[in-house]
Amino acid sequence: MSEVRVLVHQAVHDDQQLQAVREAYRVLSKRMAEVPGLLGSELLRSPDDPTSVIFMSRWTDLEAFRSWERSPGHREDTAPLRPYRDLRYAVPFGVYEVEVTGGEGWE
Repeated sequence: MSEVRVLVHQAVHDDQQLQAVREAYRVLSKRMAEVPGLLGSELLRSPDDPTSVIFMSRWTDLEAFRSWERSPGHREDTAPLRPYRDLRYAVPFGVYEVEVTGGEGWE
């Protein structure tokens, strides 16, 4: 089993939307604080494209994420960010298993 990262693409087109996404992130983080398997989350913003924001969550493994994703609370938990999904992407999120960490295999 390896850790999993989930990246959800968001789009902000002005300061008001950025503030709304920041507040949605705070709400979502509080709601998910006790979710089994969730290791943490971050809100990332691209310095090259300030309209591009990513909500990234870290999970102990794929099964922990999938279990939460299937839970009845999933849609309610993520509702605050849904209006800001980045529609430039055909699929607004990605799920990635960690292959290598901390410079392992950089030789």
